[in-house]
Amino acid sequence: MKLDDLHAFITLVQLQSTQQTAEKLGLTQPAVTRRVQNFEESLGVQLLDRQTKPLKPTSLGWQVYQQCQRIAGQVHELNQLVATDAPPRGVLRFGLPHSLPDTALLPALSLMQSRYPHLQLRLNSGWGVQLLGSLDQAALDAALLLAPADKIFNDALNATALAAVPLAVVTADDGEPLPATLAACYKKGWILNPDGCGFRATLARALADRGVPLTLNVEVQGVALQLALIAAGRGLGIMPEILVKHASPQHRVRSVPLADFAPLSQLWLVHPGLPANQQAAVTVFAAVLAKGYDPAAGDIS
Repeated sequence: MKLDDLHAFITLVQLQSTQQTAEKLGLTQPAVTRRVQNFEESLGVQLLDRQTKPLKPTSLGWQVYQQCQRIAGQVHELNQLVATDAPPRGVLRFGLPHSLPDTALLPALSLMQSRYPHLQLRLNSGWGVQLLGSLDQAALDAALLLAPADKIFNDALNATALAAVPLAVVTADDGEPLPATLAACYKKGWILNPDGCGFRATLARALADRGVPLTLNVEVQGVALQLALIAAGRGLGIMPEILVKHASPQHRVRSVPLADFAPLSQLWLVHPGLPANQQAAVTVFAAVLAKGYDPAAGDIS
């Protein structure tokens, strides 16, 4: 029995896809298939029901998978003792929030390429709920996400608060009088992300607390398009304050200081247990990205 075969089996059960398993392990799909078959042959049993799509373990295969997880955990602990200083290699699947400022990503990628040249980044953007779901399903290795400061995460995940992110109500910078309260925003209506966005949920809860309905003028995903519609006077929006400050000159928008609504989000780095060398790379990448929201976020050593 080889550990590489055992690891391929674990990953295939988690991802339920030979293609995704191959991408995560840096192998070809035939190589993944061979490793899993070798593992089955070494045990003398069939572990996968190959008549189902997606692939699922047999009843015995599920028990073997659970035992393999325990074995892999012990091997991981052993490797951490002896490979802390080894440079990370392979693929790192990292989730990013939709609202990440455009100026944050390229510096972070440049630093990672120079400091960790053997680590291949696979980036995926989404809302906080989506990214957490991907982490739970082992489709991501780590994620940067926006969530409330009092968010309680799954015990299997490590969560580190990186920066406070003030949110802003946004309107066209057209000289019109500004509303003073959240309820007074009702007449203008809102330009928001589709349902599932945390900012939208924060706004909806605040309006419901005040007995005010959510008037949705436009539902659209993407900061640039939202800013263009807001600048055109189509309604109000809600997004990180930093995006308003750095908006393109063609998007004439401004924040609305409301007396009764000053929402605040928290930027989190979230991941399951990682090898020590990969943990260092994830921390560096997340810290540089965090500066896109807060230039005073923790420095990189």
